[in-house]
Amino acid sequence: MNLVRDIVTIACVSAGVFFFLAGTVGLLRFPDTLTRLHALTKADNLGLGFVVLGLLPQAGNLREGLKLISIWVFALLAGATVSQLIARTVRRSGAR
Repeated sequence: MNLVRDIVTIACVSAGVFFFLAGTVGLLRFPDTLTRLHALTKADNLGLGFVVLGLLPQAGNLREGLKLISIWVFALLAGATVSQLIARTVRRSGAR
């Protein structure tokens, strides 16, 4: 049972790292601020979700699992709020 749990953890965390790297590539390669912001927020949120999903089988009890899920939810809320503020500022300033 531990082997299956470890394999699920490795697969999900690896998928999360892939999405983090994809978001970073999008941040570095896309031409303007809004597309960079889009790539970074979508890929990073999905990457963090996979990392949390991979760590859930390793959580010792329900409380630790809820902590992991709450961290992901707070990161989602913070990422959405900050990206909205950045996008609004960019649109108002007319910068690209």
